[in-house]
Formats: sequence, C-alpha cells, structure tokens
Amino acid sequence: MKHRIGRVEGEILRELTKILQKKIRDPRLSEVTITAVECTNDLSYATVYYSLLTEDAEKEKEVEEGLEKAKGMMRHLLGQTLTVYKVPELIFKRDNSVKYGSKIDRLIAEVKKQDAERASK
Repeated sequence: MKHRIGRVEGEILRELTKILQKKIRDPRLSEVTITAVECTNDLSYATVYYSLLTEDAEKEKEVEEGLEKAKGMMRHLLGQTLTVYKVPELIFKRDNSVKYGSKIDRLIAEVKKQDAERASK
C-alpha cells in the first residue's frame, strides 16, 4: 500500500507543477515552487509543500491567499489527469527547508571568513 501512496504523491507533484506553470494565471503564484506532497493513507488529503524565494511577510500572505483561491481549480484539473477514485483535498503548507539551507550556507561562509582572518594574522 505504501508504494501506491508514493506513486500517487509523485504524480500529484508532477501534475500540480504543470498546472501552476501553465494553467493558473494568478500573478501572486508566479514565484511558487512545489517541493513535496504527502498523502494520508486513504488518499483523502494531500499536504502540498511549497517554497518561495522571498522572505517578505506581505508576499507570503499574498501567496497563501492566491493558493487558497486557486485550490478548487487545481483540484478540478488534477481530477482530469489522475487515475484515482477520489481526488485528495489539497492542504498547502510553506516549506522552510530552503530558507533553513540558505541560513546554514550563510553561517558556513561567515565561519570560513573568520578562519581566513585568523590565518592571515
């Protein structure tokens, strides 16, 4: 059963990415990248994780509103392409792993800079 859920999650990820790029014309969603999808065991809910390149709180709020508004259309378009009995309800959550990764990169760069300064003394 787990294997089937994984395949459905991958299919939803691919299809939602296509839908966002080609079918949804909302300018608020132009910078959204879907990073992962997790489905419940009965495939009734799908949590869709997305990331943004900006850290602006106002922009984040606009994107959340845009995703909520487009949720019905996305689910309808998913239903046309997926081969499951019931299309899962979509739940959108912000994926903070990209933000966390950039923070780690910045900290590593600072440590390297400090090491270089110590070595030059």
